[in-house]
Amino acid sequence: MTTAAQDGFKDKIAAAQQTAEARQRAHQSLGRPLSVAEEALADALMQLYADGVETPEAIAEGLNRLAIAPLSSGTGSWTAELLHDELETLNADLDAAYQENRQQS
Repeated sequence: MTTAAQDGFKDKIAAAQQTAEARQRAHQSLGRPLSVAEEALADALMQLYADGVETPEAIAEGLNRLAIAPLSSGTGSWTAELLHDELETLNADLDAAYQENRQQS
């Protein structure tokens, strides 16, 4: 494939990703919108993963450095154990919301 063809393909994919339908599909498995705090945590986790942070201890340190408050308390410091508990609780809550609010096909 030529460079011009590759660029055209990339442009077409980028345009398709910007449609309202594509944006809605990106969150089709959510049973409820994320809260502001949950969005901040998700964004911070994505940044930490992009930076190559992998261990729970390093992720906790990164969340503290980024001043992301734990969801359950809104204050305090992250630890690997708290990270595990918070993610487990959030996952269970999102699973329950999905079961309650999912669209039937």
